[in-house]
Amino acid sequence: MSCADSWSCPTVKLSNGVQMPILGIGTNHVGGFSQDTVLYALRECGIRLIDTSKCNGVEVQLSEAIRDSGVPRSDLWVTNKLWPEDYGYESAKKAFEKSCSQMGVEYLDIYMLHWPGGMQPGHSNRSLRAIAWHALEELYEEGLCRSIGVSNFMIHHLEELKQDCTVVPHVNQVEYHPFQQPRELMEYCRQEGIAFQGYCPLAKGQALSDPAIIQLAQKYGRTPAQVCIRWSIQNGAITIPKSTKRERVVENCQVFDFQLEDKDMEAMKMLHDGRHVAWDPTNVE
Repeated sequence: MSCADSWSCPTVKLSNGVQMPILGIGTNHVGGFSQDTVLYALRECGIRLIDTSKCNGVEVQLSEAIRDSGVPRSDLWVTNKLWPEDYGYESAKKAFEKSCSQMGVEYLDIYMLHWPGGMQPGHSNRSLRAIAWHALEELYEEGLCRSIGVSNFMIHHLEELKQDCTVVPHVNQVEYHPFQQPRELMEYCRQEGIAFQGYCPLAKGQALSDPAIIQLAQKYGRTPAQVCIRWSIQNGAITIPKSTKRERVVENCQVFDFQLEDKDMEAMKMLHDGRHVAWDPTNVE
């Protein structure tokens, strides 16, 4: 029996009514990528959310994993992102078409602006975000994306985009783990109807050696990784741990048959120290 037989992934309802899996797998060439592990996650573990981006450089390999998995496209959730060098109206649409072609899909479940900063001299970040977002809105209206979102956006970026756009982002994906808990941003997203998604839930491994997390893992008879992922999901965050090892993917999926007590959720809350293990967009205008 595969691990896919023993669980069914809950979903988060986006503001447009689309249901997005609350747990998926992140992919990136940095730190390693295993096409075989992604295939295993899809075929044997019931993972349906695949998160990637153009800059991650693994679109073609993911297309092969999707094809070889035998999972119907309609059962998958494919996330991709627009890199800032393509923040323009025509360039955004061309980048979207190329990413779809590379991944062997006709549509994306969500397409995101990857970063709040632009890469075109002579243009403000705000104007570049607005132009690129307008292209994404049209892709969404044409049915080529089931939803559209942003990544690494802070409150001031979201506020400006809200003033400049028609469609409010359906999802905001940012770094989220016990040491980086942007609670004001989470509350803002909740008030605005923007689903909150977190990457680096294990803080690139730093959380696995934290004494408080190890103690909780021992209490629940779980691993530190499972405690971190469960904590993230229990806080309502769509969570995308990355792994290149089959056994870790299995471990990461086994987080729906236990719940952290309120006092332990509070203990995890106290671990926030503001550290980033990825990009920090705070000072991006």
